Amino acid sequence: MKAEFTAIIEPAPEGGYWGICPEIPGANGQGATIEETKTSLRQAIELILEDRTADILRGLPDDAIQEKVVIG
Repeated sequence: MKAEFTAIIEPAPEGGYWGICPEIPGANGQGATIEETKTSLRQAIELILEDRTADILRGLPDDAIQEKVVIG
């Protein structure tokens, strides 16, 4: 799956950077550089979306229709 999300990255008081993704509550990352922070944030987003998808799919009835929706 390919998607674009917003990364808000700020310098951390103790050094390095931390970042959040406003579209995915709970997604945050940190790193020594901006690139490391973006990688950490990307991994957090992927894990959260995978977990949420797996959680929803466990409860679906057999006759549920599953299709892709494209936005933008």
